[in-house]
Amino acid sequence: MSTWPDTRIIDLLGIELPIIQAPMAGATSTAMVIAASEAGALGSMPAAALSIEQLREALTTVRQSSTRALNVNFFCHQPPTPDAERDRQWKNLLQPYYRELGADFDAPTPTSSRAPFNNAACEVVEAFRPEVVSFHFGLPEKALLDRVKATGAKVLSSATTVEEAIWLEQHGCDAIIAMGYEAGGHRGMFLTADLSSQIGTLALVPQIVDAVSVPVIAAGGIGDARGIVAAFALGASAVQVGTAYLFTPEANVTPSHHHALRTAQASETALTNLFTGRPARGIINRVMRELGSINPTAPAFPLSGGALMPLKAKDEAGFSNLWSGQALRLCKDLSTYQLTRTLAEQALEKFKRT
Repeated sequence: MSTWPDTRIIDLLGIELPIIQAPMAGATSTAMVIAASEAGALGSMPAAALSIEQLREALTTVRQSSTRALNVNFFCHQPPTPDAERDRQWKNLLQPYYRELGADFDAPTPTSSRAPFNNAACEVVEAFRPEVVSFHFGLPEKALLDRVKATGAKVLSSATTVEEAIWLEQHGCDAIIAMGYEAGGHRGMFLTADLSSQIGTLALVPQIVDAVSVPVIAAGGIGDARGIVAAFALGASAVQVGTAYLFTPEANVTPSHHHALRTAQASETALTNLFTGRPARGIINRVMRELGSINPTAPAFPLSGGALMPLKAKDEAGFSNLWSGQALRLCKDLSTYQLTRTLAEQALEKFKRT
């Protein structure tokens, strides 16, 4: 394709297009990663919801099908301190739903888990040597990060404030994902828990560009070529696109999620901590409306989802997370390959006219 106005991310990561397919735990399939990579973007495999064996199997599949650059994404949160009283209060808050739906309230509460980056995960990185390793919720401890860097991988992480971006550069990131308030899924916040501190993409990207010397990747509210052009105008060197890839046939979404993505209005997403304990943007459903999108009773990440599992099994649409960003009404039903190429072609055409 023609030359992009900023090629720093293309050159840094060894990719054809300055587009990163967002790593969306649970929704990203190996087919999506392969197709995004083959289309010239950076395909991203999320590891947080996978066991080590599942991650090895997924990466083996991707490596057998594509020789393009690959990103593997990890969460690096601290496991929560057990709090039996908070768990009890949370389940009691859900008890009326258990009665209504016929779920067994007295059965042991299922475990909801998200694995943070650890030694076993680092060994997978050392074995498969992905070209890019990205993190959410900051960075892992220095010893692990040094091992990642020793493989030759470029390191990315998400910043939701300027302060987080500066911290990430100081601690070794090769590029920073500026995650605007509009983005779907979990907020990458790690230096603050204050949602009122969160900044929209339009204001966040240029401030991070001005504050750091490494390339910046814009994320949040980017659903078509206009968003890509705008991101570059703000100083970004690439974009990370998530929600648009949820509309592809390669997306591993439930029937309820599929339906919600195609019928919800742009105003019908909200940040919620109900499903995992951390703020994440999704389409508003019954439990969010009735308990409030942010509820202080919800246990710490990632534990709150356990008590919701029996309810989700009875009413998937009402009690499961339906992650989505605010740009969902800009998204089209295309294959991953078609979406990636279309976004790039249309953006380049717009650049020619500016």
